[in-house]
Amino acid sequence: MAVTSHDVARLAGVSQPTVSRALRDDPRVSAETKRRVRDAANLLGYVPSDAGRALSSGRTRRIGLLLTDLSNHFYSHIISPIHRELESQGYQLMLHAEDADTELVAERLIGNGLDGVILATTTVDSVVPLRLRDRRLPFIYFNRTASVVDADATVVSATRGFEEAVRRAADLGHRRIGAVLGPENTSTAASREVALRAALAGHGLALVPELVRRGPFDTAAGDAATTSLLSLAEPPTAIFCGNDVIAYGTLNAARRLGVEVPGDLSVIGFDGLPAAGWEIIDLSTIAYDLAEMAAEAARLIVHRVENQDAPLVRTEFDTRFVQRHTLAAPR
Repeated sequence: MAVTSHDVARLAGVSQPTVSRALRDDPRVSAETKRRVRDAANLLGYVPSDAGRALSSGRTRRIGLLLTDLSNHFYSHIISPIHRELESQGYQLMLHAEDADTELVAERLIGNGLDGVILATTTVDSVVPLRLRDRRLPFIYFNRTASVVDADATVVSATRGFEEAVRRAADLGHRRIGAVLGPENTSTAASREVALRAALAGHGLALVPELVRRGPFDTAAGDAATTSLLSLAEPPTAIFCGNDVIAYGTLNAARRLGVEVPGDLSVIGFDGLPAAGWEIIDLSTIAYDLAEMAAEAARLIVHRVENQDAPLVRTEFDTRFVQRHTLAAPR
């Protein structure tokens, strides 16, 4: 007959629930008890069953991460911190890659036996938060939010970073400022635009409509928008980009068109991705602690799963400006 957790409990001299907690590395169990339980499990050849744990606890200890834009380099940097934090708390990360956050996607999440979901690519008009709320599946927002449903969230406060970046650009003499912003149906694009316009206004500057472009948070959008801006009779001397990935496209367009960065054009990104610091890119950017923000998202969803009636938590991560090669005085 198969060895059960009750067999391990008898050999270790503890209760069956203590076996489950010890094998999940629960901090409430002493190191000595964990050692006894693991020794007993090894001696008996016991392997914990995920299905059995789900039946006994009513939980699968699986957390979904919904991504609808895997091609965006940004998201590859959040998976590992989320995985590590969830694993430390005895949960598994289940990646759900979809093309859009539709009602069908919501049903898939609900039907996949998840304890909770991290929504990382939510649009302001998404139905997914509504469906998860209606089915009482705990979820939190990461980076982007949707006002239609309140939920725990980890978000970025763009104000300080833009104030520092605009101050530096203005001090260098930039007056004709362009922007390549993200899609209008995302909270991140909206909040960054508001912060940029406010920072510019503080220096008597403004974003004029002819110098603003919008598009997806991808390199192709940055390339196309910058090509358009640089074709103007009076192109901008500096371009603020909705994220670093857009900024990579801006740099591509400038190089292809023979526009020198930073002499003819300065470029500022947002997010502080690792590649922005590579010498070949050396992008000036508005940065924050992305890895810690991802880990905090994991902590928030676990807290929500285990405390479903707790007050909502919104954790904001401050930004700072990192000046590199792509920002200098205009010619």
